[in-house]
Amino acid sequence: MNSFNSFMSFLVERKSEIIDLTLEHIQLTLFAIVIAIAIAIPLGILIVRYRKLSVPVIGFTNIVQSIPSLALLGFLIPLLGIGSKPAIIMVVMYSLLPIVKNTFTGLTNINPALVEAADGMGLTNTQVLLKVRFPLAMPIIMSGIRISSVTAVGLMTIAAFIGAGGLGYLVFSGVQTVNNNMILAGAIPACILAILLDFIIGKVENIVVPEGIKVNHSKNATKNNSFFGSKKFKLITSGLVLLIIMSTLITSFIGNKNKIVVGSKNFNESIILGDMMSSLIEAKTDYKVERKLNLGGTNVVFTALKSKDVDLYVEYTGTCLVNILKKPTMTDPTKVYDVSKKEFASKFGIDILNPIGFNNTYVIAVKKDFAKKNKLENISDLAKISSEATAGFTMDFANRPDGYLGLQKAYNMKFKSMKGIDGGLRYTSIQKNETQILDAFSTDGLIQKFDLKLLKDDKQFFPPYYAVPIVNQSTLKKYPELKGILELLDGKINDDTMRKLNYKVDNGEQSRKVAEDYLKSINLID
Repeated sequence: MNSFNSFMSFLVERKSEIIDLTLEHIQLTLFAIVIAIAIAIPLGILIVRYRKLSVPVIGFTNIVQSIPSLALLGFLIPLLGIGSKPAIIMVVMYSLLPIVKNTFTGLTNINPALVEAADGMGLTNTQVLLKVRFPLAMPIIMSGIRISSVTAVGLMTIAAFIGAGGLGYLVFSGVQTVNNNMILAGAIPACILAILLDFIIGKVENIVVPEGIKVNHSKNATKNNSFFGSKKFKLITSGLVLLIIMSTLITSFIGNKNKIVVGSKNFNESIILGDMMSSLIEAKTDYKVERKLNLGGTNVVFTALKSKDVDLYVEYTGTCLVNILKKPTMTDPTKVYDVSKKEFASKFGIDILNPIGFNNTYVIAVKKDFAKKNKLENISDLAKISSEATAGFTMDFANRPDGYLGLQKAYNMKFKSMKGIDGGLRYTSIQKNETQILDAFSTDGLIQKFDLKLLKDDKQFFPPYYAVPIVNQSTLKKYPELKGILELLDGKINDDTMRKLNYKVDNGEQSRKVAEDYLKSINLID
């Protein structure tokens, strides 16, 4: 009962955000479905007319269907950047198979006697297709559309991973913060949307399928001859509603170019800082700000910055040096900052601004009882027993030279096994003893929440990771006052303050509210 009350309170508190994300999810999904139908049905007709093409075309759609969705997004991001475009194309590609296959099957499995009769009446091949084959195949074609539509709703949740928005934003955020209310707030509307969409397409099927071949046609149905009860009226109404939704999405898809796009990585601290910069810019200027937060790991967000899909986000000096520039690690914070700043400007046309104040270095964390049992105080102690333990590291940390790849060399450690677990799931995993070690940031609020012990980096492997805004030089040239506004954050957040802000979001507060409350507390906004 307490869980239900907690969930209902969460829904009431976040109702406007949930409604906005649901509408965004509907727009993205419908747009993808309409494009898929516009491609797949003509393609199905084409391979009926030219049968030799059927094997390669259906084979290609089968191959696309077998590619993992995140992998497909990974291929699309370098070509299209982040946001709606790759998300919609990914869903379109996954939606092709059921529609193409059902169109082909429906059009080829028509009773030959009916086709012969149509030929005997003197109908051309095109007339036979449109007046005989297509109407008879419509139930099977609509079945393919229904399958694709329901699948598209679920697939579109992944769009949040690359900043396209939708209900997936709540799901991903909930996983990262171990917040079941947030996960449910994204998952339940998505389920309802899938059921509702299937119901609506079923009604559309009743309109477009000829009366004589409807599977569930009621014997008592009466024909309404008035215009408002006619199929024509229903089709016009449905078309207008769809046109309004699509025009809204196309407007947002094309977007307003005269705006500042703020990005963030896929963890609370980065999202809070993204909200903080966005709210500060909005308070100090009249510029339109778009928040593309919770985008993914370093490579995703930095690629978006380089391609100008994002104008700015907060990065960390150690990440700039080792992970992006591929330079050897350094321990002097000033040298790390200076080298990174110079190289970013010359190589990428990106300015690194002054540090915000805190050093969010990587840390290795274990449960306190595990540390006590194995007498662990530093990472060298852990190296001695690493072969008997299982680590749960984020995907980003596991593949970084300043993460697990370099750590195992520096400390000569090799774990019994290493699991890639992103977000708050790695904290859940260590709590259930499925893993014994995790990577974290020194300012993570979840360290406090789960009462973990941090092991000392006794070999000083991890470089300093001071938080710094990084901005495209072209953006600063277009909005010259932006640099001065962002520099209002110079030295304004220390380690302890950032940990407290993170902890608030970990416990369910909205990152935007936490960010704006802090800006008000230091008199940067009213």
